[in-house]
Amino acid sequence: MTLGLDYVSPLPPVASGIADYSIDLLPHLCELADVRVLALAGQPVAEAVQARYHPEPAETVGQTGRLPLYQMGNNPYHAEIWRLARERPGVLTLHDWLLHHLAGHLTLGRADFHAYRRQLEVDHGWVGAATALPRRFSLESQASLFSLPVHRSLLLAQRGVLVHSRWAAERVAEENPEVRVRAIPMGIPLPAAADPAAGLALRRRLSIPESVPLLGSFGFQTPIKRTAAVVAALSDPRLAAAHLVVVGEASPALDLAGEAARAGVAERVHVMGYVPWADFEAAVSAVDVCLNLRYPTAGETSASLLRVLAAGRPAIVSDYGQFRDLPEAVALRVPLGEGESESLAAALAELLESPERLAAMGRAARAHVRSEHDPAESARQIVEACLEWRELSPPGPRPPRERPATSLVAPGEVQAGLEVAGADRPWAEGERREVEILLTNAGQVTWLAAEKGPGGLALEVVFSAGEGGPPRPWRGLPRDVPPGEQVGFRVPLRRPLGEAELRLRLWRLGPWTSQGGPEALVEWRRAV
Repeated sequence: MTLGLDYVSPLPPVASGIADYSIDLLPHLCELADVRVLALAGQPVAEAVQARYHPEPAETVGQTGRLPLYQMGNNPYHAEIWRLARERPGVLTLHDWLLHHLAGHLTLGRADFHAYRRQLEVDHGWVGAATALPRRFSLESQASLFSLPVHRSLLLAQRGVLVHSRWAAERVAEENPEVRVRAIPMGIPLPAAADPAAGLALRRRLSIPESVPLLGSFGFQTPIKRTAAVVAALSDPRLAAAHLVVVGEASPALDLAGEAARAGVAERVHVMGYVPWADFEAAVSAVDVCLNLRYPTAGETSASLLRVLAAGRPAIVSDYGQFRDLPEAVALRVPLGEGESESLAAALAELLESPERLAAMGRAARAHVRSEHDPAESARQIVEACLEWRELSPPGPRPPRERPATSLVAPGEVQAGLEVAGADRPWAEGERREVEILLTNAGQVTWLAAEKGPGGLALEVVFSAGEGGPPRPWRGLPRDVPPGEQVGFRVPLRRPLGEAELRLRLWRLGPWTSQGGPEALVEWRRAV
């Protein structure tokens, strides 16, 4: 029996990555199933899409017995899908792990605070209702936006849910064990390899010398893309020759020109803005390394990053969330937190000094997309899941999963006991030891693992003769730690020359401050 699908998504020319994704996926999906493409009310559809797929109104979804296949994102383009998917259950592809911004748009954006509060209470119980209150007075918390996904009732209304990373699948399963969820690869057509001639022409157009290293940041630019940290890294003496090209529309919250001027690198930062596809491809061909840092994250798999990898360009990403699905052979990871720009500069300097390694990573990046993100394989896995789930009933409404308070709560609630073994004197200069650090949760709230993002805890260890010390990777909590429990770390350290001090700090990941940074909760110092 042929699988009949009603495909519901934004479509070109809507300026949405999900619209582009749909056009890449649909030809392969149509080979495996009887697909009817549906257009969302009030959204334009390109003539070429009209001619090929003859879209019908989304309001008719499911009326002919077909299985709805919804493409869900965290922006206003998906408002009609938010409603239809609740009314007519199907299979929902969750492109963004959280939908809080869309929920706010549909309620607060219409001056309906009470609807916003009700939605958060339905999905998150008393925690959601309490979190909603400040927004009645226009007090927005980035922590709540990125920690309360506001999707539980929507997912419980579906026969099954598809996501594009193991990280997202694990998060959905942990928060909503009743929901059927499966990770499938995001399909990305393999383009032609980077064109050196096009890249050289773009460098000349921007007055960037052919011989200098060129870094690239691609996609819509917001504070969470960490572009300011990239600009700051350019001021490192090891990157004195490097230039940065920024391709994509920039949020009004960003002042890249001002950041570059303050860092003293304005002449080496080139902001192109939103560009035609040909210029995007030329910029990819021109760069040596793609930078795709991100924190916090809505859990989305970056199509722009995959397209850069597909063209044979290596990347540097944040050591967090869905980026951990990428092998380090194609994407180096930079730790979050204090010292982010320094760690980035060090990683870039090392990579740019090794053309052979850079070329090998580029080849591995293209091979990775070819083998792991084939649109035909993605379509096959989607159809397989739809066939398995199409006759099943949605889990249906359930009470919100209310949990004890966590380290996401207000400052002052996180209390820790900290013990250090193995750092006693005498400790000879240059001697290497393994120090054992034991943290005890001495408070009343559960500590969140670092990978949970806002509210997650991480340990910083610095052993130096000066106040700053060399940047070291933070050690994130590997699991949640309830009150009264302990977690330990074994850290290899070499004693520096001269009078030295071992400093430990327990950090809570932001965004809590006005700068969106982490917050130091506990500090321990010992002269060694």
